Amino acid sequence: MSDARTLVVENDPTDDVRLLGDWLTEAGLTLEVVRPHAGEPLPDELSGYAGLVVLGGGLPDTSWYEREQSLLRVAGRQRVPTLAVCLGAQLLALAFGGYVEPAAAGPEIGPKLVAKRDAAGLDPLFADVPLMPDVIAFHHDEVTELPEGATLLAASPSYPHQAFRYGDRMWALQFHIECDRDMLAGWIADSPDVAAAGLDREALLARCVQVLPDVAETWRPFAHRFADLVAGRSSARTSLPLLEG
Repeated sequence: MSDARTLVVENDPTDDVRLLGDWLTEAGLTLEVVRPHAGEPLPDELSGYAGLVVLGGGLPDTSWYEREQSLLRVAGRQRVPTLAVCLGAQLLALAFGGYVEPAAAGPEIGPKLVAKRDAAGLDPLFADVPLMPDVIAFHHDEVTELPEGATLLAASPSYPHQAFRYGDRMWALQFHIECDRDMLAGWIADSPDVAAAGLDREALLARCVQVLPDVAETWRPFAHRFADLVAGRSSARTSLPLLEG
């Protein structure tokens, strides 16, 4: 596929595509960002787009979330390679019949490790991810039930659905891989969850910044593999049947 136009849905001005965008563009994708939080309309179709990226967010306005779920279902029907991050992962789960609720273990904030599940070894994006990669967590809701037929790719003891695949071209990450220092500093400074937990903001930021090189070492190649799939330079080789309908 020569056209590598990829639609990026930015749900919150504080969570733009940032480092993930750098990694995708250096791998040859052309990113077009739509900002529903600023009143920009989401498309009804994905004609002309080879990929879809849905980012995180935490704004009180959720008026476009149903349209976003509809767009994710379009991506599933049209087999558009999709990468959904944090809120995006939760919307993807909801779009296909999963459930999202406040996390039973409370908010998950800061640098964490997640563990690959056995199925990840056969996944075109996750196969080369280390067994316990570093990630950045910043959420208080979680996917409590995966959509029927979804494949769990990564988990942690208190948050069992850290990453999953739906069909053979849609990936969801509960954690963040796109953050840089400035983004994290803003989140930590403004987060009511950080305040409620009584966390030391400077120490939390320092811990996050310390793992950013390790995050990049794992997730930059991951982003490149996703870009290869979008651009048609590789195929999604899984044993799952194609999505229907």
